[in-house]
Amino acid sequence: MIRSLAAVLALTLAATACTQNEAAPPPGQSKAPDTCGAAALQGLVGRPKTEIPVATTPGNRRVSCTTCPVTMDYRPERLNIVFDEETGIVKTVKCG
Repeated sequence: MIRSLAAVLALTLAATACTQNEAAPPPGQSKAPDTCGAAALQGLVGRPKTEIPVATTPGNRRVSCTTCPVTMDYRPERLNIVFDEETGIVKTVKCG
């Protein structure tokens, strides 16, 4: 009885480990609506920071490094572009 219960438990755990959570967004993306235009600039990820285009509305864009201090306020209309300080490679482009 205990062996069969252990076998059922092991099979259940193995089956659930193989399933994917379809509700989770892909890496680098969020479920929130694209209120800042981040989707259009996702091509910058993995590229040098020198390729970041000049902002037409600089008040709604923040470019910072991965170790730079930034405010923690969330503004859905603000575009955040974060690059690695050592390599200068863009790591994320997201709203907030």
